[in-house]
Amino acid sequence: MPAISEFFGLCVAMYYDDNKQHHVPHVHVTHQSQEAVLSTADGRLLAGKLPRAKMRLIRAWIEIRKAELAENWRRAERHEPLVKIAPLR
Repeated sequence: MPAISEFFGLCVAMYYDDNKQHHVPHVHVTHQSQEAVLSTADGRLLAGKLPRAKMRLIRAWIEIRKAELAENWRRAERHEPLVKIAPLR
């Protein structure tokens, strides 16, 4: 799983060819033993769960980094290397 960012205990990853189950651009986010899948368009929860405070952080990051996430999704579809995205500070 290519990690594209890490901050505040969250690890954000994007998979190659990962549009079969959720059908929208998304990221996989892990925190300790929990995992969630969120849409990169609007931060909508597609699967899983995270603590409420961590969910607020990842949604804020998605909003700030929307263009970079869209570009990484295009790269993943073309099997190109993904670019690291700056963490939330």
